[in-house]
Amino acid sequence: MQTTLEVQGMTGEKCEEKVKHALESLNGVTGVEVHVNTGTVDVIYDNVEVTIADMRHAIEAEGYRVVA
Repeated sequence: MQTTLEVQGMTGEKCEEKVKHALESLNGVTGVEVHVNTGTVDVIYDNVEVTIADMRHAIEAEGYRVVA
């Protein structure tokens, strides 16, 4: 499956790395593309292994806010 999350608080390359690492550490996430300029993150994942709520938690644990 694929989803796009809207993430507030990302400002640069460091933010991109933190969000990408947080998502890639989740079992079931197979692809992550962070777009700091638009504040979005595209995620490819296996919905049997990971949920959008899991992704939201991982991102928010890094200090960002997921709004969609």
